[in-house]
Amino acid sequence: MISFLRGPVAHVGLSTGVVDVNGAGLAFWATPQTLAGLRVGEDATVHTSLVVREDSLTLFGFADPQEREVFEVLLGVSGVGPRLALAVLAVHSPEAVRVAAHTEDAKAFTKVPGIGPKVAARLVLELKGKLVPLGTEGVAAQSSAATEAPWKAQVVAAMSSLGWSEKDAAASIEAAMADSPELTASGTVPEILRATLRWLGQGARGAKAGARG
Repeated sequence: MISFLRGPVAHVGLSTGVVDVNGAGLAFWATPQTLAGLRVGEDATVHTSLVVREDSLTLFGFADPQEREVFEVLLGVSGVGPRLALAVLAVHSPEAVRVAAHTEDAKAFTKVPGIGPKVAARLVLELKGKLVPLGTEGVAAQSSAATEAPWKAQVVAAMSSLGWSEKDAAASIEAAMADSPELTASGTVPEILRATLRWLGQGARGAKAGARG
């Protein structure tokens, strides 16, 4: 198994790269984000996953081990090949994939070209329990609010991984809970996260419209 490539970058294309390893040019497929971090002539370390088929050996390259781990877990889903798994990571960061799997957010997967509702539902079903947000435990341990609401820090961590600041995430959670107070006592982290994301997409617009009225 080839775990990583290290050496000067010999080529960077639209979907592939080549690293010169002791005089041998080893090619790999990668996401645009990974390729964007490479510069021809500069040394680089590319983490890799070797996909073996009856008629081929194909390397896929990643910026870090976490990206590779998510890729390999995606390959375990029935009907998902390496090109589709790579497409998922071209659209979503590894942490965003973890959050989508953990919260059963099938809609997030339909944003990937080639993935329709049926495949997205299969991804959510088969990834359940296999991918969880990496920042959840660390943020929960550090949050002063964790003793009052253990779920809050976890939801904030999940939203932060999706691009929201901690301040905006916390404010959105409070607003969503005001609309659905029953979740405060009995809701799970995935349910509260979904409610907050729904509020951001729908409730926030309604609140603004009401304010204008």
